Amino acid sequence: MTAPTRRLVIRRLATVGLAVLLTLLAVADLEGQRRRGRGGGGFGDDLAAYQEYNTPYTGEFTFVRLYYRGGWGWNPGWSHDWPVAERNFAEIMDALTTIGPRRGGGNVLAMDDPDLFKFPVAYLSEPGGWTMNEVEAENLGNYLRKGGFLIIDDMGGMRDLNRTRVGLNMLLPGLVLVRLDDSHPIFDSFFHLERENIEMPHPYRGGVASYWGVFEDNDPEGRLMVIVNHDNDIGDYMEWSDRGFIPIALSNEAYKLGVNYVVYALTH
Repeated sequence: MTAPTRRLVIRRLATVGLAVLLTLLAVADLEGQRRRGRGGGGFGDDLAAYQEYNTPYTGEFTFVRLYYRGGWGWNPGWSHDWPVAERNFAEIMDALTTIGPRRGGGNVLAMDDPDLFKFPVAYLSEPGGWTMNEVEAENLGNYLRKGGFLIIDDMGGMRDLNRTRVGLNMLLPGLVLVRLDDSHPIFDSFFHLERENIEMPHPYRGGVASYWGVFEDNDPEGRLMVIVNHDNDIGDYMEWSDRGFIPIALSNEAYKLGVNYVVYALTH
């Protein structure tokens, strides 16, 4: 199946604009948002407390957020924007594609959880605080080698980028992190995104976003296994897209990136 054909399989012809869809999120499950909080669930480092909201595997596309130890206080970095970002993102994907995501949230999994292999895409927030032991690194690395896709988000500055390199080298020894430009197919897998679309600012750190990737066998023409949003935080844009605190135009671009990542992962 050609790439354009794969895109048509999952693209839904929608007459409603993405900006209009963002306004609909403001009335979706507000009670659930109040009950479960914003900006991180407030369960600290208690993985089991987050996992009480997980759902069993059903074959639906389910957003998976990766847990790591070493966060801080009630709002560790890996949990930032949980569960609202994934809830809002699922609403957008459901409206614009035929992927049929699980709506209402996502699952939180440890990096050494064997269930990770049931889900094609995983999301890691704040890699500046990312920690792993050998078992976790081996499991997550095997997940990526066997076809999984990792999104690394909410980071800025050289410290975070270098820390990300260290973590990725543990997962995939010998594979290098390379900078991507808007010519890469991931920026044209569903929405056609150009330089002016992807060079957005981090929502609270400033700077101009750049995108980095790890390729299977270090082949830039091959499968992209990992994408890193440097000086960006699409999770934050998704979380607050229904509250009026950030420009809708930037939330639009964040959702477009997220949809493109999922579509690329499902078709490569």
